[in-house]
Amino acid sequence: MATVVADLSTRNADILPAFQVDEASAAELRDTFENLGALVVGRRTFDLAGGWGGAHPLGAPVWVVTHNPPDGFDDAPFTFVTDGVESAVEQARAAAGDGLVGVAGPNIAQQCLNAGILDAIRISVAPVLLGSGIPYLDGLKGTPVKLKTPRVVEGQGVTHLYYEVA
Repeated sequence: MATVVADLSTRNADILPAFQVDEASAAELRDTFENLGALVVGRRTFDLAGGWGGAHPLGAPVWVVTHNPPDGFDDAPFTFVTDGVESAVEQARAAAGDGLVGVAGPNIAQQCLNAGILDAIRISVAPVLLGSGIPYLDGLKGTPVKLKTPRVVEGQGVTHLYYEVA
């Protein structure tokens, strides 16, 4: 069964225009990219990314949780899910097989944690304070959410934390 993982890293092209990584970070990213079987995102993330021009850059199929599917994406590798995040994750898990199901966007990560369907959390901490956005860990029900001891990967200018949900 696919593992469902939320990446709580924040990326902002205006502040961090070049995506460069050191050897330690590259190994972590390569492992994730090679094992990514599907991705679940919210409509806000989809819209902010401009629908990735019709295809997600990682090549994985994408399930978009939304109340109103957009027009013009009939031929794109996106599935628009209107019956909730649990349905989207179930569909993505079936498609991913033994691969990872990535969860992107704070609202989707919160919904997955609240539904008890998130297996792990990945956080990358960089020395930049953005000062705005949607808090990833706000509005959680059933707190505290217990996490196992993290796996820590120290990169140049970034620390990657990988927690399994207990």
